[in-house]
Amino acid sequence: MKISIIHDYANQFGQCSRFHELDGHQLCIFNTAYRDDQRVIEEAGDCEVLVLTQQRVPINRAILEKLPQLKLICQTGRNVNHIDITACSDHGVFVSAGQITHAESPYSTTAELTWGLIIAALRQIPYEVERFKAGHWHSTVGSRLSGQTLGIYAFGHIGSAVARVGKAFGMNVVCWGREGSLSRAKAEGFALAESRERFFSNADIVSLHLPGNQHTQGIITAADLALMKPTSLLVNTGRAPIIEKGALVTALKLGRPGFAAIDVFEEEPVLGATHPLLHLPNALCTPHLGYAETQSYEAMYTSAIDRILAYAQGRPTGIINPKAS
Repeated sequence: MKISIIHDYANQFGQCSRFHELDGHQLCIFNTAYRDDQRVIEEAGDCEVLVLTQQRVPINRAILEKLPQLKLICQTGRNVNHIDITACSDHGVFVSAGQITHAESPYSTTAELTWGLIIAALRQIPYEVERFKAGHWHSTVGSRLSGQTLGIYAFGHIGSAVARVGKAFGMNVVCWGREGSLSRAKAEGFALAESRERFFSNADIVSLHLPGNQHTQGIITAADLALMKPTSLLVNTGRAPIIEKGALVTALKLGRPGFAAIDVFEEEPVLGATHPLLHLPNALCTPHLGYAETQSYEAMYTSAIDRILAYAQGRPTGIINPKAS
């Protein structure tokens, strides 16, 4: 079979320990980041199997119409919102989604990155590193974690991990979210905010861990951000659309919150430094690194290889549209 792996930014597919099991198949691995349907069509070419890493590439009907040889889309994550499943079924393309458990999940690493961003922002590490390289000694004063109030919005797999680390640092952890989040946080002994307004106005750090879907789009509003302290930090390692469109850039310019650390953007990949957050002095931005870690890639790509081999043997697994004609 011809197998195309696109948007493998860090060139990790070929590093997977199970890579050799695909010997005998024609592999085409592409590492370039882009947002262009035509490039997807060119790189997928006449492949029978297309491997997608996370939600980097939207697959729509127009793309599928240009890929007549395609029979299987192997999605490394469980989220397939970026794939037109109906169009896939209409074109006889099976979609196989990964089923990685939380123990192996790339999402567990997002909590680690969240703390990297918090500490880097509070201690102004990127700024001081660059100043030091330019010949200067330190010129800023950072903030400690102990005694500060950490607000966790959504106490799920990631949010709960961030909360536990905050507690270990001696922080006052306060949680907010839907009823399920509040129940889980309370059961684990964490404090709940008295109200949404108090949550945003009292926190020194607000860390967002909401999934991106129709229920959460724009759930963090300009009014919420305006309640935050001029000294506070907003961290988003969840999904960009959970914040009202344009609200964060405006809020940072107005100084409430005083700083933001962001790993996710409305349209990814962000190329050419075009996003306005990248040009604000009070924003620390990383290119969606939450899951970008060696063991996470190993787990994702091992799962993909398993499903490719199963398909090649006539027993496809993880198929979410079994009636594809």
